[in-house]
Amino acid sequence: MSDFTMINCCLILGACLLSSQVVWSQRVRVEHEVTAYPNGSVNLRCEFTNSGNTKLTQVSWMFERNEGDRHNIAVFHPQYGASFPNKDFEGRVNFTLGSLENPSIRIKKLRMADAGRYICEYATYPSGNEQGTTTLIMLAKPRNSAAPVPVQAGSSEVVVARCEAAQGKPEATISWITSLAGRYNHTSVPERDGTVTVKSEYRIVATPAENGKEIACVVDQRTQSASQSFPMRLVVEYPPTVTIEGYDDNWYMGRKDAVLICQADANPAPTDVTWTAVSGQLPPTVRVDQNRLLVRNVDETVNITFVCEVKNSLGSGRKELAPTVIDHPVAKAASAGPVIGGIIAAIIILCLIGAGVAMYHKRRQSIKNGEGPPKHKPPPPMKSGSSTEMLNKPQDKATTIMETQLLSSYEANYYETNSAEPVTDLDDDNTGPPANGGTPTVWDASVHPPENDEVTDEMLPPYEPAEQNDIDASHEPTAANIARGESFMSPPMLV
Repeated sequence: MSDFTMINCCLILGACLLSSQVVWSQRVRVEHEVTAYPNGSVNLRCEFTNSGNTKLTQVSWMFERNEGDRHNIAVFHPQYGASFPNKDFEGRVNFTLGSLENPSIRIKKLRMADAGRYICEYATYPSGNEQGTTTLIMLAKPRNSAAPVPVQAGSSEVVVARCEAAQGKPEATISWITSLAGRYNHTSVPERDGTVTVKSEYRIVATPAENGKEIACVVDQRTQSASQSFPMRLVVEYPPTVTIEGYDDNWYMGRKDAVLICQADANPAPTDVTWTAVSGQLPPTVRVDQNRLLVRNVDETVNITFVCEVKNSLGSGRKELAPTVIDHPVAKAASAGPVIGGIIAAIIILCLIGAGVAMYHKRRQSIKNGEGPPKHKPPPPMKSGSSTEMLNKPQDKATTIMETQLLSSYEANYYETNSAEPVTDLDDDNTGPPANGGTPTVWDASVHPPENDEVTDEMLPPYEPAEQNDIDASHEPTAANIARGESFMSPPMLV
């Protein structure tokens, strides 16, 4: 047999042994993990299944707090009965049924130190010992608390709030909710009974502005159904800051019952408020009522400097005020709010009116200057080849006169507002009747004179060449001499 075959056989045999061991171990049925609380009780279940030909001789429960350190706490023998050899569990453990097939036990008056591994082991024949292990997890609900820490305002970082989750298992977690710019630190302290105490502190540079600010500590732990929150308000202590209110710059001679009020911002609260004068004694017309100074009659004696001093346990603060006594009262100015509102409303109305007037004048000016959409249609386009070519041809005087008459008639008909659309002979379709009702055009009459050489009054006089200067003077400037942008209408064409 080769070495490779031997190795395979060993591997197969080892796998068979392991699988058989798994099958045997599965015959001792236990719970993998259970949880309990101090001073409570717990049931640890165990039973042997599918015993078959296996003979059960004895069952034992062993406790293992640390790895490898086992102690028998309960033994059951069908002939000799139950035994509880461990002093730590004496009077706290017993079998629920007391049989080899179901040797479950119950442990009461639980302690945190009872947490660990519990092994249910059967002594059998012929397979030997078989066992199952249950882990007992002891849970402890922490005692949670939180409180602000009174501090004095200063420039150093100090602890302003503390939060604690004491003797919890498993270890609790602490978080902070606040808008303050600060930091926090956690510490975990293991207790002798296996629980853990968690402490957290929040630190800031405390100023008077932080006094009364909100902060919350939140504790989470497995035994709690929900997070536990502790809202707090910071306590920052500082000496008084003093202000004097009530002076209105209108202490005139003869005024009655003028009042000054001494206000102080302090923590702890002020314990003493004192009114004095820099010059010494207060005038006889002045009366002091706690933080109020009442001037029953304003005269020259109150034209002095008043001093208000406030004290608390951390120190004192003071403020001075020197009122000015005038001869006559100052007229009270009207409230600025309605005046400003009226001015703004008037400005808006004027702007709207100005905009409307400007638009109206612009429209009138546009109409006056001829701007806007055209009122008349532009002249119809001329037939191709009839403008430039004819303008360049020399014309006789009779032809010029006739063309001028036709052009005048054409313009009169075209610019008549209510006239119909001008009719031209520019259409390519010449199958219909002539556009002028059949009357021969001037051009045709001049080219084809009447038969029999008859001369009538309607005929043009014979062509007489004219001087170049006369021709230039008798004609209007042509379209070539007029800038295109001077009119939106095309210049008349001489045909």
